[in-house]
Amino acid sequence: MDPLVLARGIGLGFTIAAAVGPISLLTIRRTLAHGRVYGLASGLGVALADGTYAAVAAFGMTAITSVLVGGRVILGLIGGTFIAFLGARTLVSRPPETPTERDRPGLVGALISIYGLTITNPMTILSFAGLFAALGLSGRGAIEATTLTLGVLIGSSLWWVVLTTVVGWLRGRITTRGLTWVNRISGLILLGFGVVAVVGALLSAFGG
Repeated sequence: MDPLVLARGIGLGFTIAAAVGPISLLTIRRTLAHGRVYGLASGLGVALADGTYAAVAAFGMTAITSVLVGGRVILGLIGGTFIAFLGARTLVSRPPETPTERDRPGLVGALISIYGLTITNPMTILSFAGLFAALGLSGRGAIEATTLTLGVLIGSSLWWVVLTTVVGWLRGRITTRGLTWVNRISGLILLGFGVVAVVGALLSAFGG
């Protein structure tokens, strides 16, 4: 087995997770609103989704890939609508003056919800498949495919540990007024991401 497979997987997982997008923004917003632990739980949900798609690509599950890519319109509509809803809700929400434990949703719910949201983007699997092929990581045995998937999971998780640690440190230095503006800006951007995703899915459906 190539000893560098794990290292390459970690590098790919970290790099893909670090790409700026609605999921990153949502995780940052959750960290600012509910704390580092809640943000990290959300980030680990993203890492699990990345690991899931990496496994599908690494093991060459073409049938699953075809089903996911074939359903990209429906998944895009679902994911885009949910992101737009979260953006609208964030836009009008105001952070409490003194947050309590009751203000923070459950950690398991944070992980599962963002896992489901991340998995609605089947184009991620094509990113992994393309990168694996370009780096000569495709067509390996079961052990190397498993190692590669584990590496992606570790790399993605490391990114979310770094991000939520930095954002969690900044959280204590932002006033309630500042958090209100964070809600407005992030909510508006999330709403924009959601609308773009929905429009893109509709254009794909009716445009061929």
